[in-house]
Amino acid sequence: MTIVRGVVAGAVGYVLGAALIMAIRAASGAAAWEVESVTAGAWLFALTGWLLGVGVWRYWARPWFGRPADTYTTTGWRRYFDFDTDHKVIGVQYLITFLTMFFMAGLFAMLMRYELMGVGEDILNSDQYNSIMSLHGTMMVFVAVAATVGAFGNYVLPIMIGADDMAYPKLNALSFWLVPPVLVALTASFLLGGYDTGWTGYAPLSVKNDVGGLFFNLAFFSLGLSSIVGALNIIVTVITMRARGMTWFRLPIFVWSIFVTAILSLIFTQFVGLAMLLVILDRTAGTVFFDPASGGQPLLYQNVFWFYSHPAVYIMILPAFGITLEMVSHFSRKPLFAYRWAVGGLLGIMGMSSVVWAHHMFTSGMAEALRKPFLASTELISIPTGFIFLSALGTLWLGRIRYTVPMLFALGVLFNFLIGGLTGVFLADVPVDIQLQDTYFVVAHFHYVILGGGIFALFGAIYYWFPKMTGRMMNNRLGKVHFWWMMVGFNATFLPMFILGLQGMNRRIADYTPGLESANRAVSMGGFFLGTSFVIFLANFIWSWVKGPPAPDNPWGARTLEWQIPSPPPHENFEIPPIVLADPYGYGEPGSVHADLGGNGRSESLEEGVQA
Repeated sequence: MTIVRGVVAGAVGYVLGAALIMAIRAASGAAAWEVESVTAGAWLFALTGWLLGVGVWRYWARPWFGRPADTYTTTGWRRYFDFDTDHKVIGVQYLITFLTMFFMAGLFAMLMRYELMGVGEDILNSDQYNSIMSLHGTMMVFVAVAATVGAFGNYVLPIMIGADDMAYPKLNALSFWLVPPVLVALTASFLLGGYDTGWTGYAPLSVKNDVGGLFFNLAFFSLGLSSIVGALNIIVTVITMRARGMTWFRLPIFVWSIFVTAILSLIFTQFVGLAMLLVILDRTAGTVFFDPASGGQPLLYQNVFWFYSHPAVYIMILPAFGITLEMVSHFSRKPLFAYRWAVGGLLGIMGMSSVVWAHHMFTSGMAEALRKPFLASTELISIPTGFIFLSALGTLWLGRIRYTVPMLFALGVLFNFLIGGLTGVFLADVPVDIQLQDTYFVVAHFHYVILGGGIFALFGAIYYWFPKMTGRMMNNRLGKVHFWWMMVGFNATFLPMFILGLQGMNRRIADYTPGLESANRAVSMGGFFLGTSFVIFLANFIWSWVKGPPAPDNPWGARTLEWQIPSPPPHENFEIPPIVLADPYGYGEPGSVHADLGGNGRSESLEEGVQA
């Protein structure tokens, strides 16, 4: 019923908004109906109606008007379709929503690779190909930006710091329920002519394409609002709700990675929101921010967009670093090597990510005097990234490694991101970038970073925390088959793209010269092989959730707080607030205990551990 109420209220909001915009246009002497102006204005009313319908009115806003809030709460599986404020429910909602978006994007990728198997246009013409390519890229970027933070930042972060929930539970629910309209807008964009700008949406092309382009802007703007709200909640939660004794340098490294990611999201997402807003105004209000014939500046869009979107690359990958280091320590049975240097690496990446954006614009006509500073800053950001790798390698060295499925994915992140990072160094150099810009070399590099790093870590996190979320174990054998199938398929797909790029094949095209046909056919076969690996995961995921064997509370023998409580966790996580005594990576340290949850007896002797 929650979703039905939201749809009805959203539809009513759209009609009322459209009527209001048409009345304003008619009163100003313009034609009452203009599809993009009316649609953009009505979207705000529809989004507001949707939020009020799904639960903001019943559970939140009614007391503002002197009426009691609705205290009815759903139970069982129905709560995952309701405006539930439990951070664990919201984490599952994020996970399922973005996995759905991921699989949709994967199907679009299969269509693209089928088209590129041979020379000529077979099943897609250039316009259709560009629309599918743009939607694939947008969905995958949205998944990479929000899936890990939304799912596991919500589900496990509060438990890892000893909190009973997020700081603002209702705001947390609001941040999720902003996401379904994003999927609706992207679907509408495809059905209404699509957009051919890629996920970057460069102006002035994005101002002039079909109405589908407007829905892309609205989707991006709405997801940005969700990201800002969610990031604020995470920052306040980590700062104010840590358990007694949970000092900054006792935080699990995954918490640090999500905290740093949230800071980036809060600071920089507003800039991409501004970029989308300026395009919407050019499309609907007659402004000319990006029209050079009228005094506008096309490069203004690129500067504003990449000022967000290069930090966004780290929004995608920093949680992956946290997941990787977390699992490397637990499954090597060693303390996390150079923990403080790893934290420094995360903070260094956060600080430097704001001064590298213009390396995306080396071929856009930027002043030559700016090339060297941005080349240098891009090269320098590899130093804090190196701290992360040194921490991982030092932890693995002489460790008692257990090759569980989550550990395999963590090792896969290290292998794949190393290739992505090294090829990024080439693209940071101006002469090389000028030659390789807009080629498949860039496509390969980007996918090694985002898919090979971020998405591999996402699947590792799913296997790692699945027992905690569901109380059931995933099938270990199928999990290992999935990893190796995905690993081989990924490298078979994207490694040859570096060669295609060096041979001059441009990205974002539906056709190419005959000499590149055999390489493209090999890439497509690798892509199909990669795509089938997710069928194994999906079968394992669904079957294990329904029929999987019961999971023990701590199947991995890990020390962090989420593994010290039942699986799945109770509503408020802890019966007694925990007292943290040491860092969570004290493997091999005699007598080391991360936290006391009440079972060891509370006494004054704990004060020494709290204050240490």
